[in-house]
This record gives sequence, structure tokens and C-alpha cells, in this order.
Amino acid sequence: MKKGRMFYKIFIPILVLGIGLVISFGSYIYMTTNHSVIERVADGKQRLINQIRSTLEQKIKTIEYAFNTYSTTSSFSEVIKNPITESDFQAYRDINTQLNYIASLGMDGVEYSLISLEQDWQISNGRLSYLTAGDRAALFAEYIDDQKQSLFWIKTDNGIRFVNTLPVFSQNKQAIALSDISLLSLRRTLQTEDNTPVFLLNRQGDILYGPDAGEAELPTAAQLSRVTEAAGSGGLTGIVPLELSDRQKVKAIYAKSSYNNWIYVTLLEQKEVSDALTATRFGLIMMIVIITLLIVVVAYGTALHFTRRIQKIQRKLSGDAQPAPKDEIDWIIRSIDTILSEKENLEGLLELEMPQLETQCILNLFRGSMSAGELEHNMARFGYSFAEDTRFAAMLIQLDNYGERQANDKNLLLVAVNKLVEELLPGSRRMIPILLNDKTQATILIFEGASEQENRKQVLEDAKRIIRAVRELLKLSVSVGISRFYTDLTGSREACEMSKQALHTRLNLGKESIIFYEDISNVISGPVLLHYPSELESRLFDAIRLGDEEQVSRSLYPLLGEMMKHSKNPLNFEVTLIRFVNNLIQLEQLIGVEVLLTQDHSALYHRLLDIRNPEEIERILVKEVIQPMVTSMKEKTTRQFRGLADQIAGIVRTEYDQDLSLELIGERLHYSPNYLSSIFKKEFGMTFSEYLMGYRLETAKKWLVESDMTIKEIGERLQYHNPQNFIRSFRKKEHVTPGAYRSMKQEK
Repeated sequence: MKKGRMFYKIFIPILVLGIGLVISFGSYIYMTTNHSVIERVADGKQRLINQIRSTLEQKIKTIEYAFNTYSTTSSFSEVIKNPITESDFQAYRDINTQLNYIASLGMDGVEYSLISLEQDWQISNGRLSYLTAGDRAALFAEYIDDQKQSLFWIKTDNGIRFVNTLPVFSQNKQAIALSDISLLSLRRTLQTEDNTPVFLLNRQGDILYGPDAGEAELPTAAQLSRVTEAAGSGGLTGIVPLELSDRQKVKAIYAKSSYNNWIYVTLLEQKEVSDALTATRFGLIMMIVIITLLIVVVAYGTALHFTRRIQKIQRKLSGDAQPAPKDEIDWIIRSIDTILSEKENLEGLLELEMPQLETQCILNLFRGSMSAGELEHNMARFGYSFAEDTRFAAMLIQLDNYGERQANDKNLLLVAVNKLVEELLPGSRRMIPILLNDKTQATILIFEGASEQENRKQVLEDAKRIIRAVRELLKLSVSVGISRFYTDLTGSREACEMSKQALHTRLNLGKESIIFYEDISNVISGPVLLHYPSELESRLFDAIRLGDEEQVSRSLYPLLGEMMKHSKNPLNFEVTLIRFVNNLIQLEQLIGVEVLLTQDHSALYHRLLDIRNPEEIERILVKEVIQPMVTSMKEKTTRQFRGLADQIAGIVRTEYDQDLSLELIGERLHYSPNYLSSIFKKEFGMTFSEYLMGYRLETAKKWLVESDMTIKEIGERLQYHNPQNFIRSFRKKEHVTPGAYRSMKQEK
């Protein structure tokens, strides 16, 4: 039987999920088992190396104890001091007997020697020999001189030599006991049944014993130095990972002797772990195969079970004559959609019409074009029912700015705000939100059974929530105007006007304002008092004439802020704004640029007066009017500044002995003093007063040298009405008084 797409949509995910779980579970079991096997093998190796250490230590301790005990006996002292010759058979036999006794206690295959430093003889392996002076000096140099310990071990070509200088606790050494442990003896002691490689290191890391190199690669002394470092800084036992030259990784398991600081090392190779895991791997593979087969069967049965029911539904919908489609679910969904489409379309049309009709009803309320009878009929039609004490309020919302969007997106933004109001305010406390016009969103709020103070608090919380949501979701700022509370819906038109008047005052309050009409009604009905910041305007216009963009920025924003700050009544701001635009037009005519006089700005008055958004007013004035004027003036004034500054400097050079000031020069040249001061400083790098004083003092220096005028006369001619002022100014610049300067020049 041909399977449909739904069968494979059920079968394949179950199969993939099941196999994935089996593989994950098997991998987890394998890794856990691998870790457990490594720990078990490592523990076995650790116990083995500890056992080897204990065995070898016990035998070495026995040798040491035997020699130390023998050195404390009286017979030892007599023998050492006795010059044994071939005739001293009894003394020779006693020493051999003692050495044989020590050999019976220690290890097999060890050669024992006793050397008398008092009488220069040596008995080794049953043979008596005598020391020459060179032999004696060599023994002292190798075993006694510069040795801090009486007992130590050295590596020889044939094994390890155990050196015991006797007596142990005496500085005056009389004899030397040597125990030569052969490699064969060490191998018999250290070798295990499975021929596990064992290394024996001293405290310096030198290899005292190591296994014979076979087919397997063994670590070098440099690699084993890591074990010495670990044993020196760690505990008595541990594991150190090593990497051999062929990139093979092994683990060195060590046990450190607390008796002589020897380090016993064996190796844990990956092959040992792999051999131990052979059975486990085979079992896991078989388990995965069996479970995978079970999953295939379960997935197939599950998919078949569900698809049979779906095929049954399909036959009911299509009939047996039609061929079965590959994608059964999509076909069933399309069939159901086809059956229900007409009903849904009819219901959808009705649902779509209701909000439009309700919106039109609210618009008629705000326009005042609905009678009381029509109002009652429509409220019942849209499901509204009000108690006798129900109160209403009109809440209007306008955009403060457009965020990062363009102004032509404001209709879309208002739709988004309207949707947010619909979602944030419960349906029981409002009528349907609408767009009143292309600038305003409006909602009629409903209040039942609460005091006016509580209603006002509720409105304030709702407005804050709306402002916060618009800011977070749409990245915009809006302001909210709220009318007085009223009890008759026919008063919605008047309430709408109240909210509009409240929104007009947001120019003074800034963005994201919540304004109740009751709070500003006294201000709106008050007298029109015009405050115009003429001084700030003068600074701005001077900066525009100069084309100084930085000064324009420093002057413009305080000016706009002052205009809005003192315009409590909306009419105040309109009058102030008209005056400011007029003055800008006059300034354009005076400086000869055309920005406001173009066709694009012919309706600037209407645009600015129609906008109740402080940020938008500011944007239009800055971006579309003042910045273009500054750019035009910057190009013109660059050429004019130098000529005007040179003209001022020329007046100073010709009229320095007259009463001069920027105010007088400004009247003569028809420029404001501040404007001339800015130009002069920009071109000459100093203020006008600094330039005038400098020129006058240079003239005074010339007159002091070339004329007989008194200092007082010179000061008066240079417009210093007080001679002391002239003297102070001269001394400040030249660091001498005028009289001293004249005397100094005359002496030359």
C-alpha cells in the first residue's frame, strides 16, 4: 500500500528521535564504563606499585638495620681495628659469618662488602684484599668526604649500590659497608606476572632501574622528569599523563617512598583499557542494534495507526472515487476551509462592518451631529448600557515626535497608537478608540460608581501606561489631553474641544505631558501677556550674520526655550512665533540670502502655527530655516570678514588719539558692536580693545623717544584721562615705566 506524506512525517521524526536517544544513551554508557575501567585498572596498577615499593623497601631496610646493628656491637669495633692477615683465620671467619647472616636477611643475588678504614682491608664476597693508599683516598673522596648522610644509594653499571658508612651516628668513620644489588635481583623483585614495566627513580629524578626496551616504546628520562616534579609537589601517590615520541599517550602511575624518597613508576597504556572494554563494546553495539530495530517497528506501527484514521477522514470528505493526495493533512485542511469559507466570509463581513459603524458613531458624537434618540439607539446597537451615575471624559492623544521615522508616516503611527489604546484600556472602561483627524487619536472614557477624584487618578494611571507603552514599543513620545468629566454623551463635542485646548499647552510642559483641562482652564482664559526675548534673538542674528554654527547652536535653543517658557497662553506663543518669523525674514532681506522667501517656505506661518509639537517646531526652524541661512552666510562672510576687520584696524591707526569704541565704529559702519567684535577677534586673534591699546602704546614708545612731550601729555593725547592708568598700562606691557623707558633709550 502506498504511503502518504503524513505517514513519513510521523515515522521519520519518531525514528530519528529514537535512534538519537539510543546513540546518546549508548555513548553515555560507553563513556561512563570507559571512565570506570580506567579508574579500576589505574587502582590495580597503583596497588601493584605500592606492593612493589613495600617489598623492596622492606628488604633494603633489613640490610640497613643489620649493618647498623652490627656497627654498634663490641665485636665490630674489635674487628675493624684488627689488622687481619692470612693467619687471622678466626677474625676473617667471624666477618664472613656476619655478612652471610645479613645476606640471609636481605635480597638474593646481593654482594656484600665490609671495608676497614682503620686497618685498610676489605672483605667482599668471601675474599680478603688490602687497600692501597690510592684506594683509601678514592673511598674517602667517593663515600665520606662532602657527604651529608651516612646512608645513600648510587647507581652502578650492574645495578644499585647501597653505601653505609659506619658507625652511623659518628663523624669519625671507621668502616664502609657496601651492598651491590644486581639488575637481575632487582628484576626478580620488581617484575610482575604480566611483565608490567616498572621504573625506579631517585629523589633527583635519575633512573635507578628501568625495564628492558622491547617492542613497546618506553618514556625517556626527560619525560619521566614530569613524574619527579609531580611527586615533589604532590602526595605520595598519583597519576601523570605522558606523551611519547610517537604521539602515543600513556599515564604514569607512581608511588613515592617516604623512607628514601625513591619513586616507583609504572605505565597505564590505552591498549590495556581497550582490551578491558572489548566485551563492553560488543554488548553496547548489540544493544543499540536491537533497540534500533524495536524503534523502527514502534515508529512504523505508530505512523500507520495515525495515518489510518486520517485516511478514513479523507475518504469521508472526498469519496472513494477520487485519488488520494500525497499530503493528506493539507488536503483535509483545504477541504474544511472550503466548507466553512462562505460562513466565515459572511461573519467576517459583519464583524468588519461593526467597528466601522461604531467608529462613525463616535466621530458623530465628537462633531455634535447626533440627536439624543439616535444616540440611545446606537449605544444599544453596539452593546453599551450606562447607569444613571455614569461619567465620561474625552482623552485625546497627539504625537510629540516621529522618532526615527519621517513626518509622512504620522498616519501609520497614529493607527499604531490607536491600537495600543485599544489593547491597554479594558473595554468596560472605554468606548471604541478612533482617529479624530490626521493629528489626533481620541477615546471616550467611561467611569461608574466612583468619586471624581478616583476617576481622575484612574485616568492619570491609564495615560501614563499608554505613554510608556508607546515609548517602549513604537519609540515615540506622545502627549495626552483630558477634558472635564461629563454625564451626557451629547456633550462629547465640547469635551473634545477641552482636550484640544489642553494639548495646546504642551508647548510649555514639554513632551509626554498629561494635561487635564481643569488644570489649565484659568491660564487659557487669562490675559495675553507677550514676553519676547529680544536680547537672545540679537545674539542669534549676530551668529547668523557671522555664519558661526557653534554660536548659532548656543543661542538658538535658549531662545526657543525662553519663547515657550513664557507662553502660558497658547495665543502668547502664536504671537511670539509670528514675530520671530517676521524678524527672520527681515534679517534675510538685510543680509541678502533667500531661504524663507522661496516658494517652499511660503506657507511657513501656517505650518508652524498648526503644529503643537515643540520638537517638530524646533526641527523645522533649525533644519529648514536657520541652518540654510547660516550656510549661506558662512560662504558670504568668509570673503567679507577680512575687509571689514581691515577697515576697523584702519580706523584705529588713523584715529588712535581720539575717543574710539566698537559702539562708535558700529554706528559709522552700520553693524552691531557684538558682530564687529566677533569678526575682529576671528581675523586678528585678539579683541578690539587689545588691538587699540597695543597700537596706542606703540605710539607712546615712539613719542617717548622722538618728542619732548611729558608723560602726562602723551597719556592725555592717547585718551588716558588719568596719567596713572597710562603708566600702569605701559608698565604691564613693557615691564618698565614710561620715564624709565625714555631714560633707557636716551642713554643709548
